[in-house]
Amino acid sequence: MSIVKNGDVHVSAPRLFPRSEVEKFVNDHQEWIEKARNRKLAAEEKRKMFYAQLPLKKRSEREESIQRLDFKVKALLAFHAPKMGVKPSEITYKATKSRWGMCDVRTKQICFSLYLLLLPDWCIEHVVVHELAHLKEANHGSRFYALMDQHFPMWKEAKKATAKIVI
Repeated sequence: MSIVKNGDVHVSAPRLFPRSEVEKFVNDHQEWIEKARNRKLAAEEKRKMFYAQLPLKKRSEREESIQRLDFKVKALLAFHAPKMGVKPSEITYKATKSRWGMCDVRTKQICFSLYLLLLPDWCIEHVVVHELAHLKEANHGSRFYALMDQHFPMWKEAKKATAKIVI
């Protein structure tokens, strides 16, 4: 049993499991369902409020946000990329809410979420170093985390801080 983003309850059971047993299980867990639903809805509302802080509906708002983030990211790239021995082929920006950054290791293109502007600078730096590290190590294996430890030792703290801000 799980509660999805909109607060609906999803229950799964083996195919031939009696419906009456499923209904009894759901009825027996009504208190848990209500608490979980309230937590999920509150978290989703907090998430919506977080992203609403950055207006991006108008073209001028998007362009201004891209300029602000590009200024920050370019400075971080100029500092970290040479030290890491990497060079992205292209940097782009999108209003993504599911990821802070994306790296195409094949083309060496990196895309950053405009919503990084809502984070402290040290958390933005974490994301930049994270994506640069992917230019050397495609997956999140031990070598990737060794790069993170070497080039941004506070990455664990930044990751936790970012999660607390948004979720």
